[in-house]
Amino acid sequence: MFVAVVSSAGLREDLADDLKRRFPQETFYFFRNIKEAAPYLGEAEIFITYGEDLTGQDIKNMVSLRWIMVISAGMDEMPFEEIAARDILVTNAKGIHAGPMAEYAVHRMLHYSRKTEVVQKQEQEHYWSRAPVMEELRGKQLLIAGAGAIGSETARLAQAFGMHTIGVNASGKHVDHFDQVYPVEDLLKHLPRADFVISVLPKMPETDGLFSRAAFEKMQEHALFINMGRGNAVDDEALIAAVDEGRPGSAVLDVFDTEPLPVEHPFWDHPKITVTPHLSGISPQYQPRSMDIFHWNMEVYRGGEESYWNLVDPEKGY
Repeated sequence: MFVAVVSSAGLREDLADDLKRRFPQETFYFFRNIKEAAPYLGEAEIFITYGEDLTGQDIKNMVSLRWIMVISAGMDEMPFEEIAARDILVTNAKGIHAGPMAEYAVHRMLHYSRKTEVVQKQEQEHYWSRAPVMEELRGKQLLIAGAGAIGSETARLAQAFGMHTIGVNASGKHVDHFDQVYPVEDLLKHLPRADFVISVLPKMPETDGLFSRAAFEKMQEHALFINMGRGNAVDDEALIAAVDEGRPGSAVLDVFDTEPLPVEHPFWDHPKITVTPHLSGISPQYQPRSMDIFHWNMEVYRGGEESYWNLVDPEKGY
């Protein structure tokens, strides 16, 4: 039976060749973007995408489409209304970001605690001083909003440094590697405990502006706030006002409501805010890990008895 698999994800050549070897019965078409893939969309029974290129009209035009494999976790731009109407199967690559993003978080916490910028400036000025106070992560309180796969892996690494880990999620149910987990409605109650606050929240109506002026006012003066989830969770103006007033002490932002971050945005030049260009989850292992999930799901799609890995509910959008 002829099955056309079309990819607009710009897959590495070695991974594309591996797919052909693993699944010789299928016909694969690999492209760098959806514009290149356009002539083959009507044939696609399976479509591999990063999830940001598909439109509702594309779904209507893809008359043979039965399964979409999104090789990312965030699906903010997916046309789920049209997908749900056609009852199209959707899977994603949730979980593959956990390792690199957890390392990013630990790196930023160490960078802040060990006064890296101060020491580097002293080096550049050839100035010998042991005055900067080196803080330890051990014994510090870490609050993570979004106790999913990424939050859990971040908490695991934090516990290895001797940190106390507090999780916040929708239900308040226990998650591995957290000392305590609380429901999101209790966020403000526990923010004053934290030396570090990390948001890995997804983009949903419920997370819009969750880190508001009221939330920042609850943070300690020395606290570091890190957002590596989605930009909608942070009220930009509230954060700027809060760090100007010294609570929290500093912020690291990897995600923003508008990306790329506009060149005139005040975050760029703020002395207490560090901007990174949505790179916390980037790794050379990104595509290979996403293909591991695709391999499993392809076997299921072809008649395996196991369940799909990372099945997405189009009605819910996750």
